[in-house]
Amino acid sequence: MTDAQPRYLLARTLHTIVLVAATVGLSMELVRALTSEDTGTRLVRLFSYFTIQSNLLAAIASGMLAWRPDRRGRVFAVLRLDALLCIAVTGIVYHAVLAGLQDLTAAGALSNLLLHTVVPVGTVVAWLLVGPRPRLSPAVVGWSLVYPLGWIAYTFLRGAIVDWYPYPFLDVSEIGLRSALVRTGVVAVVFLILAFAARALERLLPPAPRPVRD
Repeated sequence: MTDAQPRYLLARTLHTIVLVAATVGLSMELVRALTSEDTGTRLVRLFSYFTIQSNLLAAIASGMLAWRPDRRGRVFAVLRLDALLCIAVTGIVYHAVLAGLQDLTAAGALSNLLLHTVVPVGTVVAWLLVGPRPRLSPAVVGWSLVYPLGWIAYTFLRGAIVDWYPYPFLDVSEIGLRSALVRTGVVAVVFLILAFAARALERLLPPAPRPVRD
């Protein structure tokens, strides 16, 4: 066994754990939406949550890395960075602002734990330990901002039309547009700080595991 093999196997294991946790949590939430009244509205609302979208990104990126831990390419680098940053923001915002605001069933508590804690922590730990890196060029960081900005625009536009917002700190009808924009700006600043911190930190971390050749 070469020195590269243990790290390559560790990478696959960690990415698989994140993939399974995200898939189970997302599946539980999907089942709840499909078995509720007004399924169409519930599904649209479900996939409008940043939590759900960030876990989908984490699941896709982790699945691709579980198959090939040394995966490269600018498009994938943007996807991976978006998955990392978005799921980190999901965990931070939930535990700082939203935790304890819901009265959850046992199943809801489990999916909540997976989507807001296990997947965020697992994704960050996997990135710290096994990458892949280096790949965070200024262009990659810049392109990674497109998705969260698009989500913000979608959320406020749809909210203005249907008067529904996925999170209390974005609810214009309850707290006013100015407060909602200020709070959204705070989250955006956190996202930017994490993006540039990730770029700086990866230069200090060892390179991604390389594929094992027979």
